Amino acid sequence: MAGLLNDQNDSINIKPHEKKKFQSKNNSFGKQEIKYEDTPLFFPPGFEKLFLLIYFVSLPYIAGLLFLFVYVATSKYETFLTLIQKSSFFMTWAIGYEILAALTLLYIVKMAITFSIRNKPGAKKNFKRPV
Repeated sequence: MAGLLNDQNDSINIKPHEKKKFQSKNNSFGKQEIKYEDTPLFFPPGFEKLFLLIYFVSLPYIAGLLFLFVYVATSKYETFLTLIQKSSFFMTWAIGYEILAALTLLYIVKMAITFSIRNKPGAKKNFKRPV
């Protein structure tokens, strides 16, 4: 009987556990199509690049002004006017750029997390009745 057990143990092959990877070529967050119509900014047809330049210059500057007014000047008008007179355009723009960049990165992470939750295997899909 001992010889019988040894013959059975010799024929057993142990395979290492492999983790199954979720591979879906159609459901990739990085491969989604980007449309200008889906953005909250206004892009008139044919002038997308011009408006991107306008937004790139004006939005960070406005965000920097708001940060200086609310946080640095503690919403005091006289202090804010002195700050604006002594600070340069580029410094105010850079402050606003960093604020908008951080908010944009947080928004991208939030979208990626919700995308992965919605498209994971076994996720409940809304039933749609065919018409």
